[in-house]
Amino acid sequence: MAAPAWLAGTDAVNADWLARYRQRADSYRLPKGEAERTAFAENVGGDGYELLDTLNDPTAPAHLAGLDAIVVLRTVWAQEYQRDARGVRWRGHKQRPAGAARIVSPHDVEARCGVKRGSAWDGYKTHLTESCDDDLPHLITYVATTPATTDDHQLTAAVHQTLTERGLKPAEHYVDGGYTSAKIILAARAQGIEVIGPVKQAGGRPALHGSGYAATDFHIDWHTRQATCPQGRISTRWSDTTIGGQPRIHIDFSRAGCTSCPAKDTCTTAAYRVLTLLPREEHELLQQRRAQQQTDQWKKRYHTRAGVEGSVSQAVRRTGTRHTRYRGHAKTSLAQVLTAAALNLHRLDAWWTGTPLGTTRVSHYEQLVLSLAA
Repeated sequence: MAAPAWLAGTDAVNADWLARYRQRADSYRLPKGEAERTAFAENVGGDGYELLDTLNDPTAPAHLAGLDAIVVLRTVWAQEYQRDARGVRWRGHKQRPAGAARIVSPHDVEARCGVKRGSAWDGYKTHLTESCDDDLPHLITYVATTPATTDDHQLTAAVHQTLTERGLKPAEHYVDGGYTSAKIILAARAQGIEVIGPVKQAGGRPALHGSGYAATDFHIDWHTRQATCPQGRISTRWSDTTIGGQPRIHIDFSRAGCTSCPAKDTCTTAAYRVLTLLPREEHELLQQRRAQQQTDQWKKRYHTRAGVEGSVSQAVRRTGTRHTRYRGHAKTSLAQVLTAAALNLHRLDAWWTGTPLGTTRVSHYEQLVLSLAA
């Protein structure tokens, strides 16, 4: 405790605070109802502001305001609570800072909350790249640890740059859908790298409901800057714009033409149909890749990437890599690099001693079914 004598003379030492904070927060039994939990959280918020106000008093020791714990407390309280004439209230989800800025743990202020495929965690995200030559051991060649909120596609160019600088530039780079886009594929090709990974299918209501006209059903004439819908109607406006700082093409169809169209209900719920396209080179690349990734030949080729899933599994099982032993991004990042180095040593030993690769795990029930089928 930084200043126990001063704290003992403040209002912070009282029976209510003792009842609320005598136990650690992770073992305290929170109220069951939502309203009761909100009321409890707002009581905690009020207590925190009372302590911060006390620290602002001229009689408070000057060094306390600069303590790391106090700085974090001020930041977290500003992010989680709002205080006005009506008192202290817990901020709603939309009133809190974006995930990239929001502190989720006072024990590691650089950790962030990540969400992927319905799973959420507090911490970081590790990205692995490994070699996949058939006649050589598969070794991890690149490791990056980022905040949990970092989008995967932001790492692809960094991987290529680092591998190129180290003389390890791949001719082909197999990635999952999070690391690829038309823009990424084109940028990699300019470096002599072919990115092989699935791109998203065309979105929109037809794609979601399985009926109606998707953007791919429209004929695009890049020379005349016009689009023709499946019903034969021609667009009335073609304009270049930007969305999120990226160039896009905005195409409008006639309100009158769409209103009288017999297919309107399966085309759009708006007053008229609008298309938003990528620049031509990116648009045509997406069309080509979407068609390719439906073929058996492309799927067989993409099976090469499955090896990295085994690397992730090996890292989790052998090193517990999903649980960092350190606080802060720098130390966690170093730990992940050392983990990758240890896995590479293990793989080299297996290669030199002729130890065969592990096979895909099969459940006992599946083993029984396979044995009966044999």
